[in-house]
Amino acid sequence: MDTLFDVSHLTIGFEDNGEMHKVVDDISFSIAQGEILGVVGESGSGKSMTALAAMGLLPPQARVLSGNVAFEGRSILNLDKNERSLLSGNKMSMIFQEPMTSLNPVMKIGAQVGESLKLHTKMGRDEIRQNVIRALTDVGLSDPEGLLNKYPHELSGGMRQRVMIAQAMICSPKLLIADEPTTALDVIVQGQILKLLKKLHKERGVSILFISHDLNVIRELCQNVIVMYNGVIVERGRVEDVLKHPQHEYTKTLVASIPDNTTRVSEDQPILSMDHLDVFYREEMGGFFKKKGRRRVVKDLSLQVYEGELMGIVGESGCGKSTLAKTIVGLNRDFTGTMAMDKAVHPQMVFQDPFGSLNPARKIGWIMSEPLRVRGIRDKARRKQMVSEMLENIGLDPSFYDRYPHELSGGQRQRISIGTALLMDSRPLVADEPVSALDVTVQSQILELLLDIHKKRHLTILFISHDLNIVRHICHRVAVIYLGRIVEMADVDEIYKNPCHPYTRMLFESVLSDGASKDEQPEEESIGQDIEDSTDTGTGCPFYSRCACAMERCAHQAPESIDVGTDRPHLVRCFRADSKSI
Repeated sequence: MDTLFDVSHLTIGFEDNGEMHKVVDDISFSIAQGEILGVVGESGSGKSMTALAAMGLLPPQARVLSGNVAFEGRSILNLDKNERSLLSGNKMSMIFQEPMTSLNPVMKIGAQVGESLKLHTKMGRDEIRQNVIRALTDVGLSDPEGLLNKYPHELSGGMRQRVMIAQAMICSPKLLIADEPTTALDVIVQGQILKLLKKLHKERGVSILFISHDLNVIRELCQNVIVMYNGVIVERGRVEDVLKHPQHEYTKTLVASIPDNTTRVSEDQPILSMDHLDVFYREEMGGFFKKKGRRRVVKDLSLQVYEGELMGIVGESGCGKSTLAKTIVGLNRDFTGTMAMDKAVHPQMVFQDPFGSLNPARKIGWIMSEPLRVRGIRDKARRKQMVSEMLENIGLDPSFYDRYPHELSGGQRQRISIGTALLMDSRPLVADEPVSALDVTVQSQILELLLDIHKKRHLTILFISHDLNIVRHICHRVAVIYLGRIVEMADVDEIYKNPCHPYTRMLFESVLSDGASKDEQPEEESIGQDIEDSTDTGTGCPFYSRCACAMERCAHQAPESIDVGTDRPHLVRCFRADSKSI
């Protein structure tokens, strides 16, 4: 095949305090027409700098010291502004890791995607509009016409990334440079973006330079790979060959860090299985002579959780989700039904309030060493080493070992809670509202940490929350709980596209209409009661008193779960689930 893109003996320097440091050192590689080449390496390896140099986007402190970059046989390093404009977006395009920072926040989606057509073609306004709609459709976005007048902040991360790909591909470039385009996305959306790139490559024959730190992603998409370390290419070859027979020590380290998929439990072997579970809560009953009562909080709950899964549990306060979490980790043993776990399972919990779950009289090192003592690790020096390594893994300095909980911020304390659970070699990790007590910025950091841990360790996580937006962005599946019962359960994408239970729809409406006036909210969705005011008589549907769609039979008969899914299970506990009348 003919060479489309060629990098020859490229060296890039970065100026720091008057000194020039090499960040890319004498690298050479080429991409043939129709090839997908992966570039893998850790942060600072020089892989992104190489891409930025090719696109003429190097930061002011960086410059090419020697070498050449050629496209279709022509050197492109020293193009003037007009020549660069004709090339970029037209024959070569680039997509970035974080679409929110790459898309113009004050420019509508339609105008941004159509900008290249306006610059590189003589199309009229209507023709550009039709091409933009087609481009948005091609990248799998529903309602493309409705997206034209939206702004980037109104879209999810996955949707923004699709918009950026549509923008990059609208002029049918021959080369697409993708710099960590899936790193900021959850696992499900990541898979969707990779499938989209494969589709574009197959249908349009576009060559792709795919930059990543994740060998699993490279394996999924690329034909060939080069491995970069400290600005140098240390290994190159077919992806299969490099993964099976790595030669360089750094490549061996990368390959060794890939989770062993052969140990993955298949979907007919859940690591945690609950069947018709009823969980009880003991409380003091009112009256002059107070006595202990027993209230059923979780009712007839059946749920299977699989290895490597991020399972979301959603519901209002008082719905029973935290009681379920405590039962899973063994803090509540008053239940009937069955709960079975894989022999290797040791569930641990991360609580909503990290300060309340950390001993204020003990230093962090002692707190984090506790699970290691439980595991029988007697060597004090070894325990300290393991705690120090874990502190680094959760984004904290090892010096935190000698601090007390009150000396830490809320986000830092939550990191300690997560790290302590991981030192217990927990599986699954049960996270009960782990970010609801934190501000939005710190929330994001903790969620990124959980996703990073999940990715690196292939860790199963039960994520319990009342926040549908958070669950949407990190979970694979979600179960919606109302008054102790699962009323709907499906893959996250499915439940967001097609919420079937009236309670699920009410939860979505409460998110979508946040900040809207009462006049703007749909009349049929107005709910007059809180969950605390609801009663479960045990004879009819527990949601009957709050449901705008209730029928007479709902007052006297409890619905069973119905599977309304097509390719994947979508369970709904509602008489109207298989009709269009909800």
